[in-house]
Amino acid sequence: MDGHHHRSTTKSSHKPFKSKHATKGLIKDLTKGKVENGTQRNRKSLHQQVMSKIERRHQAHQKKQMKHQQNTKLTTVFSGLNGAPRNVAIVPLTKACDAKVAIQRLNDGLNLEADVPAEGLAKIRVDRFKQNIQYIPVQRDLLYVLDACRVADFVIFILSSSEEVDEIGELLLRAVDNQGVSNVLTAVQDIDQVEPSKRRPQVLASLKSYINHFFPEQEKVHSLDSHQDCANVVRSLCTTTPKGVRWREARSWMLIEAVQWPSVDNNYPLTRGEVVVSGVVRGKGLKANRLVQVGDWGTFQIEKITAAALPNLKKRKADEMALDEPQDETVLEVSDEHQEQLTDLAPDDITMEDDTGAASSEVPTEKKGVLLDDHHYFSDDETHLPEAPKRLPKGTSSYQAAWFLGDMSDSGSDDEDLLEEDGDVAMDVPALPQDGLEGLDRATQKDPTELAASEYPQSEMFLDPSPNEEAEELAAYRSLRRNEADEDLEFPDEIELHPNVLARERLARYRGLKSLRTSNWETEEDKAHQPDDWNRLLQVSNYKGAKAQALREALVGGVKAGTRVNVHIRGVPISLQNNVLSTNPLILFSLLQHEHQQTVMNFSMTLNSEYPSPIKSKEELIIQCGPRRFIVNPLFSQTGNTPNNVHKFDRYLHPGRTAMATFVAPLTWSSVPTLIFKRNPASPATDSMITGIPSNSEMELIGTGTSQAPDHSRVIAKRVILTGHPYKIHKKLVTVRYMFFNSEDVNWFKALQLWTKRGRSGYIKESLGTHGYFKATFDGKINPQDAVGVSLYKRVFPRKSRPWRPEGEPSSFPK
Repeated sequence: MDGHHHRSTTKSSHKPFKSKHATKGLIKDLTKGKVENGTQRNRKSLHQQVMSKIERRHQAHQKKQMKHQQNTKLTTVFSGLNGAPRNVAIVPLTKACDAKVAIQRLNDGLNLEADVPAEGLAKIRVDRFKQNIQYIPVQRDLLYVLDACRVADFVIFILSSSEEVDEIGELLLRAVDNQGVSNVLTAVQDIDQVEPSKRRPQVLASLKSYINHFFPEQEKVHSLDSHQDCANVVRSLCTTTPKGVRWREARSWMLIEAVQWPSVDNNYPLTRGEVVVSGVVRGKGLKANRLVQVGDWGTFQIEKITAAALPNLKKRKADEMALDEPQDETVLEVSDEHQEQLTDLAPDDITMEDDTGAASSEVPTEKKGVLLDDHHYFSDDETHLPEAPKRLPKGTSSYQAAWFLGDMSDSGSDDEDLLEEDGDVAMDVPALPQDGLEGLDRATQKDPTELAASEYPQSEMFLDPSPNEEAEELAAYRSLRRNEADEDLEFPDEIELHPNVLARERLARYRGLKSLRTSNWETEEDKAHQPDDWNRLLQVSNYKGAKAQALREALVGGVKAGTRVNVHIRGVPISLQNNVLSTNPLILFSLLQHEHQQTVMNFSMTLNSEYPSPIKSKEELIIQCGPRRFIVNPLFSQTGNTPNNVHKFDRYLHPGRTAMATFVAPLTWSSVPTLIFKRNPASPATDSMITGIPSNSEMELIGTGTSQAPDHSRVIAKRVILTGHPYKIHKKLVTVRYMFFNSEDVNWFKALQLWTKRGRSGYIKESLGTHGYFKATFDGKINPQDAVGVSLYKRVFPRKSRPWRPEGEPSSFPK
């Protein structure tokens, strides 16, 4: 028995059965859980299939044909002797650069004998590539550069070999890049003047590194002193397919080459008349029923569209373009009864279904408490509350309880006396925190006998401090809180009430929310304070579907791109004739359907990190969104989506941060890049006082943005925080002061939830005295250095924008 032992395990492994054929059981186990589907199992994707050499060659040929068809479709508008010219903007970045000299150097690269006009556009016919090029020389002016680059197929930035790019040049680069640009080329002037010659490659490399900071796709900086480089630049202009700008190609647009004003009779002066503008249609088809935006003039209706005379490129002077006058004017399209009107608001007699009775909606004066979510607490209307239970004798059934009309209880009951003692409402003198354990439940305490002395101090009645003492303590406390707010922006919405100001009157429009993100916002309270035209604004319920419909509508009909036309514009102010300069590019954009109607527009705006100070909400700004410019006073709010569509109002937009800017403006479909400018009042007097056009020093690019979907129901809630000081603390029971200054305000805001900086929450228990002190109960013991706060919200409505006009022009013309 000594040598006996148990084996380590009861399991034994046998040799596997070796068979040439699998058994039925083995096959069943191997296929367990699999779904037999031979058609899907053997199917492979295109890149997984093993293709033969002939199939691969055929596939490559098909891709080549498709790419060729796409390029041909895009370049068809430029083909032919009378095809549309390729618009090329020449932008000098330094004072030493000259756009006209650059155009002459490019023409010399292909030995083109063409004179560059002193003013206006320079149109060149390149017979070698059978293309027309239209140069747009601009000066170093911000708005003119933006206008030229908006319609340019190619943008050529001119650098200097001896002068660095200054602040204005960098401003132009950032503005053009953020606006949206098509193809970009870079050239340098006077590189041959760099001595010694071995430094020239270093200068070119330095310039290339600089321009790559803004446009990383630039591979070379061309030299305008080199005959070969100039020829290569012109070849690129004639053979490269412009990639275009997405928001621009979704609309019909035209670079205006000539303007014909109506004749004015001094005896019968006109304020408005029909103006004819000429140019080549680009983008989508131009329709007579759609409204057009002409530069900064405004929005107008089209009377008709006629065929324009073709330019005679061989016999053109330096200051004008000779046109072959047609025998008969061919009408291409005429406006009809379906033409859009210039009215931007809904009629006055239209009332939304949910807006009935909005005029009679007033803030109720009989309410006894603040609005919390959707109800005024402590008011006379208590139908939302459950019925209070009756005090009945023990053993009373529900049937017997119906026969008792009032509270019936056993007189002299010990339970009733206990309820009266413990009830908070029945307490005449509240227990103070410094009274020890008197703030706890009295059922857990033992009453002292008459002969034995109490181990707890006698409770004292709460007495209001003297006015002078309270004023000194309040000033000291607020100075300390102000220093803390400067060091740590913990409460950006905090306000301080004057002791003589009633909070219920000062904050009458404010309400409480249990949750800023999920609580329902009651809109009935806001109808008395909404703008007069709020219900007449355009409301887009299904933005995605409406946008798709507007973009599809622009694809069909109209005068096709590449056609030279005369557009007869109706109702143009005659006073604009004095402000039109031949050196400035003038652009016509056709608006999409409903893009002239006023709505609540939202823009995702980012303030430049280099800007020295934050921007305050409702501060006047100038924005450029697509073809239009507006003067706005935006409301800043938090970005993102919330279940209740309520977003907190931001008083400031700090540098480097992003916020949602909201204002009332004409609708803009899809996401369009936006530039934000600000007037510089400290700029010295410049030539703009004569020309009426602001210069670079008067307008500063402070930020960029993108247009978002309009939302009429988006609630911007302005928050204010009232803070108080924990005067006395006893476990979870706290006496708070300096939040209110009278007992009526405490009772008015009693339903709101209190919170602290360190995350504690609580509620107002009852008022103490007449100077605004109150007792509050929290979910835990708070820190003496903590601050007690309460949040209040009110809805703010966005302001209406105004069309931007150059200085000297009225924002609204006479009708």
